[in-house]
Amino acid sequence: SQASGSADPEVLSRIISHARSQSERLAGGNRADQWASALYHQLAASALVRQGENLAAADELASARQRPSVPDSQVRRWLRDEASLRRAAGERDEAIALFEQWLSESSGNERYAETAWLLVRMLAEEERWEAALEWLVPLLEQGDLSAEQQTLTNVVLRHTGENEQALSWLLKGLSAESEADAWRQAAGLAQQAGQLGVAAAVWEAAWQLGKLSTPDERLTLIQLHLAGGTPARAGEHLEAALETGELPSNEETLRLRATAWQQAKHIDNALGAWQALAEVTQSADDWRLLGQLAYGWGRNEQAEVALTTAANLGDTQAEEWLANFR
Repeated sequence: SQASGSADPEVLSRIISHARSQSERLAGGNRADQWASALYHQLAASALVRQGENLAAADELASARQRPSVPDSQVRRWLRDEASLRRAAGERDEAIALFEQWLSESSGNERYAETAWLLVRMLAEEERWEAALEWLVPLLEQGDLSAEQQTLTNVVLRHTGENEQALSWLLKGLSAESEADAWRQAAGLAQQAGQLGVAAAVWEAAWQLGKLSTPDERLTLIQLHLAGGTPARAGEHLEAALETGELPSNEETLRLRATAWQQAKHIDNALGAWQALAEVTQSADDWRLLGQLAYGWGRNEQAEVALTTAANLGDTQAEEWLANFR
């Protein structure tokens, strides 16, 4: 005998032809005949599936379901199978309607949750976000979401304007076992929700767990700390990255470090960072800003040196500031 799916096409064609003629012959008979007619439709459907004709197979199951005397449990099985076949054949709207019908009639079925998640995915793929949310909410109450379900949940919640809820679900699902993408997604969603401090905390946790480790990811972490109100942490990351050579000791990085320590109001680190930057750029603006900061923090000697350097570079504002020391 041949393996399933590899039967002789002629044999399959004969089975389909015979099953169709029998189902038609028995369609007008008594209850037993009606049941037999439905089973012949199923037989034709099975053969059509093996021929790769999913749409024709779905039509046979639709006919089988409509025969009187077919038990409800069998009608529901065929309904679900028909929905799957129409989905495979690209009849997505019809498949969605059939899955919805099956779910409305199959509460408590062992395949209910699996089918409901499939429906949510299909609705999301069609960008029918509100309908997807309607089926999603009861599923969320059951908890224990897989990574794939978590991702789908976040997509639906985000598109229905439920960013806060999506973020809450994401954060709840994060653990040391979570993939890097899950951490990135949570940080991104926190940013979209305007919770920059949360975004920085999520990215920081992922960094500490080793989920994120590239120089670009370190730079993103630094920028999140600056935006999220934790500039001192940004400064610490910049110091570490410069020390190891992970980030280049160029003007851009040095300016970022100076800005971070200035925002953190860490006087020694801020003045040291601005000094290092000014020595690299030899910009009158940078020397003047260093002088102004030093003056504001009571470091008069450093302020005078910096402002004098700025004045020597032609900065007229620095000249005015130097009047404070005369």
